[in-house]
Amino acid sequence: MQTGTLISLAAYFILMLGIGLYAWRKSTDTSEGYLLAGRNLPPSVAALSAGASDMSGWLLLGLPGALYASGLVEAWIGIGLFLGAIANWVIVAPRLRQQTEELGNALTIPEFLANRFPDKAVALRVISAIIVVLFFTVYTAAGLVGGGKLFATSFAGLLPDVAMSDYMLGIWITCGVVLAYTMVGGFLAVSLTDFVQGVIMMLALVIMPLVIMFGPGGSAGESLTNVQPGFLDITNGLTFVGFLSAVTWGLGYFGQPHIIVRFMAVRSVEAMPTARNIGLGWMAICLLGSLGIGLAGRAYLSRNGIPIEDPETIFIVLADLLFQPLITGFLLAALLAAIMSTISSQLLVSSSSLVEDFYRLFFRKEASEREAVNVGRLAVLLVALAAIAIAADPDSEVLGLVSNAWAGFGAAFGPLILFALTWKRMTGAGAVAGLVTGAAVVVGWIALGWNDAFLGGPGVYEIIPGFVAACLAIWLVSSATRRGEATRAASQSVPT
Repeated sequence: MQTGTLISLAAYFILMLGIGLYAWRKSTDTSEGYLLAGRNLPPSVAALSAGASDMSGWLLLGLPGALYASGLVEAWIGIGLFLGAIANWVIVAPRLRQQTEELGNALTIPEFLANRFPDKAVALRVISAIIVVLFFTVYTAAGLVGGGKLFATSFAGLLPDVAMSDYMLGIWITCGVVLAYTMVGGFLAVSLTDFVQGVIMMLALVIMPLVIMFGPGGSAGESLTNVQPGFLDITNGLTFVGFLSAVTWGLGYFGQPHIIVRFMAVRSVEAMPTARNIGLGWMAICLLGSLGIGLAGRAYLSRNGIPIEDPETIFIVLADLLFQPLITGFLLAALLAAIMSTISSQLLVSSSSLVEDFYRLFFRKEASEREAVNVGRLAVLLVALAAIAIAADPDSEVLGLVSNAWAGFGAAFGPLILFALTWKRMTGAGAVAGLVTGAAVVVGWIALGWNDAFLGGPGVYEIIPGFVAACLAIWLVSSATRRGEATRAASQSVPT
């Protein structure tokens, strides 16, 4: 490990901790301040915070690795995500910002659902919180796997006397820094660090593809079609089921609590168009950069005869090969930024559900604001420790863990949020049915292995059956219970 690289990484860690201390002084006196930064985020901060918390380590590890291994056909995931992000900003963002404030100033998604459907308030808050904590623990583990792979690939032997593997050392260091600024500074710290991390990620995703293609030994003059037949064919080997499984990643956006909670914190509904334009512009640049790293990186390594064992480490390998130590440190900081921005968001949302939807609901209804904030900090720590246990397997794949958690949230909360915001005839019973059905179908689909192989053919991404089943459950149960409510109301109005 070069001294320059260590200096860059140390500067990055110090910056993140400094932001955490600043946020601690500004916004951690109340639950609304700790969990939503007082609903006063500027559009630029909200936009890049939503993007950085969304585009986790998979943007620099999982997606480039998939493109490196299989070619341009893997770009359909990015296309589906971009279309889903557009719909999320247009349909969900303004409505959620307005309705969460109007309906009891809800601070969490489960609390909003409880206020929207008061007849099923307790059931919705408890089930929602269980799903949030369960899937976010897995999602957080995916980020920690990225941190472990970074250390195992680039920092091997950095501390030879430490009695643990480089992989586990990376997990503990990554998690430790995230815990420090998240527990201290809350949502404002997470949002401000996300903003800085989003800028760092974008710069890295612009710089690296350009250097790969036009730097020494680059492949700009070499046709990528020479790498392997069909490498640049976006339909190469693509089946209809494979196409659906890729583009339907976009459906998951509607149900990602760590992303849509940013909409709740924007300064005003009027600021949404500005935030949307900034967020979508940032996302387009980052996705194109990720595609460039995977495709051009494959051509570069093939041309120079450099093999890699794990395709998901292509960004790390290229950062070490192509850049001076200070720049390498900056690029590795970008990878840590992608990982840490998502982990911090997920830990905070999990913490908010444990505090607002369990602790205050069942144990300490009259808990003071300071007590709630302190319990929230403890909850952040507990979820992080559980995620470390899951991430301990060095053979885990970032993209695989992310896809499972993404589908779980997308199917459980996606239809529920869309219907709750746009369909006035939805009932509390329908909300509970959709929530349970979506989550159960995803878990069952994965358990049966149908996401890998279905009816003798290729696997079907679990978000598809989960999302469709949840929509049907909401519509059918809401229609049935709405008729029942109307019948009861009519019978009660008839004089005896």
